[in-house]
Amino acid sequence: ASPAMAQSGRIDTLPLGHYECTLPGSADGPAWHRVPDRDFAILNASSYEAQGERGIYLLRGNLLTFTAGPLRGQTMERTGQRILRARNADGSLDPMRCVRAGPAD
Repeated sequence: ASPAMAQSGRIDTLPLGHYECTLPGSADGPAWHRVPDRDFAILNASSYEAQGERGIYLLRGNLLTFTAGPLRGQTMERTGQRILRARNADGSLDPMRCVRAGPAD
């Protein structure tokens, strides 16, 4: 994402809970494939946990940026209240999506 994109939009927070990440499947197999090593949990207004470590995120408009912790530097786009899509380094959308699956453990 461009620096201008990262700086625009209202600061917001994500719904608390556990987010499960998946990649699309195929017509002749499973509809999706879990990517459990990319799962994370939103713990409070600006912190998350992934891979047993805590970090901080910033949500501006629909752009989520992990600013500290194990997912630092990764960005996602909020495409629904409970759905996030990963972004590639060039800003394009990645096929991986993470969906709020329930409350944090």
